[in-house]
Amino acid sequence: MGSGRLYAAVALRGFRRYATYRVATAAGVFTNTVFGVILVHTYLALWDEKPHLGGYDQTQAVTYVWLGQCLYATLAIQGGGVEKDLMERIRTGEIAVDLYRPADLQLWWLASDLGRALFQLLGRGVIPFAFGAVFFPMALPAHATVWAAFVVTLLLAALVSFAIRYLVALSVFWLMDGTGVNQALMITGIFFSGMVLPLNAFPGALGDIVQVLPWAAQVQMPADVLMGETDPLRAYAFQALWAVVLLTAGRLLQSAATRRVVVQGG
Repeated sequence: MGSGRLYAAVALRGFRRYATYRVATAAGVFTNTVFGVILVHTYLALWDEKPHLGGYDQTQAVTYVWLGQCLYATLAIQGGGVEKDLMERIRTGEIAVDLYRPADLQLWWLASDLGRALFQLLGRGVIPFAFGAVFFPMALPAHATVWAAFVVTLLLAALVSFAIRYLVALSVFWLMDGTGVNQALMITGIFFSGMVLPLNAFPGALGDIVQVLPWAAQVQMPADVLMGETDPLRAYAFQALWAVVLLTAGRLLQSAATRRVVVQGG
């Protein structure tokens, strides 16, 4: 099997694996929809007090909420993607088996995560987003070219998301336990990605800082491209730069980690 077909098969397996969790998917759709409704009314109250906060009007703020709910599981904003399995394999020493595969470790897990992300987008993300479009006014583009540009930002966002979580997972080679880094991943993911509030609404120097961190590539950039608030080429450049930097860092950390594989518990 060629390398391209191998990683495509890995991605398909990742898609199928999550497709088996039907009850969890239905529960996730319900949860995201309910949280979306709560956040929309919270945002509407906030935007009543501060019109055009962060450069958005109310309709754009509502769109941002539903996009966030769509991408929450897709991009594993608070973790819970393939990095969870990778951490466990490192902790138990099963990672040694992975290293003997005739495949690149990073590309293997990336393919698996992309399969997971695609299922979460289609199975858990689309329905809350469609619900929002039906029952709330949203700033959605009329031109197919904007939607196409948006899809590209989603792919780049998935790469950045994986790269962040891969680095976190590899830290278990040294920490031997992923509890602490998982908690840190949850906090940074929810805050710096803009799930609580759009990053362009953060005040002063904090706003300037959070908009140049890699988490901005996950929700803020796709949202701004979808709503015509930024040039797609600028968004691509920002996301691609962070993807290259973080994936390269992951590659270097992987090289250092695999030189000191520690087998625990057997």
